[in-house]
Amino acid sequence: MFYTFSYTPDTGDTESSPHELEMQLTAGVIHQVDVLFQDGCNHEEFVQIWLEDFQLWPTNRGEKMRGNATVISFREFHTLKPGNSMLTAKIWTTLSADFKEILINIGVLPKEIIQPFSFKELLEAAIGE
Repeated sequence: MFYTFSYTPDTGDTESSPHELEMQLTAGVIHQVDVLFQDGCNHEEFVQIWLEDFQLWPTNRGEKMRGNATVISFREFHTLKPGNSMLTAKIWTTLSADFKEILINIGVLPKEIIQPFSFKELLEAAIGE
C-alpha cells in the first residue's frame, strides 16, 4: 500500500505550535518514506514524523526535515502493529507568505511480502529439517 498526505502550512503553524497532520496507516512494515518540499519552501517549512510521543524521523531527536525543490526519500523497515498505526507529521513554517504544499508519501507492506522467511525458516530449509 502507498499513502499520500499533504498539507500547506500558514503563519499560525509555528515551531512552538505546529500543525499536527494525522496519518492513519495499516499495520505492516513501513518500507519507503518520501517528503516533498516544493520550490519556494526555501528551507523554511519543516517536518517531523512521530509515532505517539516518539519522534521517528528524522532520527536525531529535535531536528527537522526541510528543503527547497527537494524530495527527501529513504528506505525503512519500521513495523506498525495493529491498533498502533497512526503517525503524526508535525509541520510548521517561518515563511510569512507564499506557502507551499508539503507532500508525504509512505509505503507499507505486510512483513510476509518484504521478508517472506524468517532466519529460523531459512536455516531449517538449509539443513533440511
